Amino acid sequence: MKNVLITGADGFIGSHLTEMLLAEGYKVKALSYYNSFNYWGWLDDVRHPNLEVVTGDVRDPHFCKHITKNIDVIFHLAALIAIPYSYVAPDSYVDTNVKGTLNICQAAKENEVKRILVTSTSEVYGTAQYVPIDEKHPKQPQSPYSASKIGADMMALSFYNAFELPVVVVRPFNTYGPRQSARAIIPTIITQIANGKKEIKLGDLTPTRDFNFVKDTCRGFIELANCDKAIGEEVNIASNYEISMRDTLELIAKIMKSDVKFIEDEQRLRPSGSEVFRLWGDNTKIKNLTGFTPQYSIEQGFTETIAWFLNPDNLKKYKSDIYNV
Repeated sequence: MKNVLITGADGFIGSHLTEMLLAEGYKVKALSYYNSFNYWGWLDDVRHPNLEVVTGDVRDPHFCKHITKNIDVIFHLAALIAIPYSYVAPDSYVDTNVKGTLNICQAAKENEVKRILVTSTSEVYGTAQYVPIDEKHPKQPQSPYSASKIGADMMALSFYNAFELPVVVVRPFNTYGPRQSARAIIPTIITQIANGKKEIKLGDLTPTRDFNFVKDTCRGFIELANCDKAIGEEVNIASNYEISMRDTLELIAKIMKSDVKFIEDEQRLRPSGSEVFRLWGDNTKIKNLTGFTPQYSIEQGFTETIAWFLNPDNLKKYKSDIYNV
């Protein structure tokens, strides 16, 4: 049984990855961001004999060294991810995303961790210069968030090059599913329709995205963790499918049998030079390395996601009238 550490385990993707690894027989140490309420985010409802929840902060190098002892594999997901918040608090993104990744890599090196998967984002590519976007596509820092993630990716790869740290940079495209943050477009659409709204406030609906259901994203992580050929590589997890924000809205409305209309909300618009207008990911590399292919179509993924949000116990956790950055 492998001993696994997941940073950011209390978040959206991290909680799903925690459950999937536990189901596959791994012993999981799950890092939840420290708070005085002993609140574990989405892990509050997860109970398993092979799960150990610890609280702390990846910004502390001493703490990182402590929690990585006797760990075989690290899935490093802890990060600040909201793009609009990065416009007003960029220093926080450097501290958490760049320095946090440095701390985890340094700790992994000192404790001789056998594999470390660092979570990147398709935002590092910026607006597509060509499609589908493969791993050789230029990096474009179109927001402080994406700049911090580029820095984190390069920091991790520098540890591979300089110290032979067994790093894999995992680059998911737009992951969605149950438990996703209210700041994202899909929960925004679903929760407002579910609460009876006939008009939804959204940003620009012309950009396209490559959406991946969270269970597919987590399977991709696990496949790469078990692939020796992925060490030292940057690898996309993508569906190789592109859909516009407008078509996303219409598909969700169709599944929910709603005639909702949208209103453009200025506070939800990114600065013109910061908006990523097109993302369509090439998943050839992960297929060649691991045989991974997505199992969920977008319709299947949306249907399962909507069903989760329509559960009253889940829906009440979202404040659909408040714009989350």
